[in-house]
Amino acid sequence: MGLRNIRYHQEKDTILRKKSKIVKAVDEKILELLEDMAETMYQEDGVGLAAPQIGILKRLVVIDVGEGLIKLINPVIIEASGEQQGIEGCLSVPGVSGEVIRPQKVRIGAQNEKGEYIELEGEDLLARAFCHELDHLEGILFIDKMLPDTEINSTL
Repeated sequence: MGLRNIRYHQEKDTILRKKSKIVKAVDEKILELLEDMAETMYQEDGVGLAAPQIGILKRLVVIDVGEGLIKLINPVIIEASGEQQGIEGCLSVPGVSGEVIRPQKVRIGAQNEKGEYIELEGEDLLARAFCHELDHLEGILFIDKMLPDTEINSTL
C-alpha cells in the first residue's frame, strides 16, 4: 500500500480529460490500487477520489463522506432525482471551489471488491460525491459544471 500522487488540472496534462476504461477483472492489482486510492484520499482530506486523479484511466472510485469507506468498481448512475446546489472543490483543482447543481438523490450500480454487482443510494452529500467522482471517469471536472460567477479562489 502507498500514497499516490494527485494529478492536477493543467493544459498540458490531459489525463483528467480522458474517459476511463472498464475494469475487466477484480484482481489483487485492482484491490491494491483501491487501497492506495483510499489512503491517498484520507491523506489529502478528500471525500472522494477517482483513479484518473492519480493518473490511472480505470473506472475505480473511493468515497467517504463520514459514513465509512465506499469502494466502487465500474460504477454507473442508474437513477437520479431532485436537485441540490452547493459548493464543490476537487483535489485535482486545488484552491478553487464554486457552486454546482447536482441531483438530490442518486442510485448507482457498481461492483464491490469481490466483483459482485451492488446498488447503492445516496442523498445530499453522498449523492454529490457519487456524481462528482463518476464525472471524473468521463473526463469531466466540477469546474465544467460550476455556475457562472460562483468561483471562489483560496490560498492554500
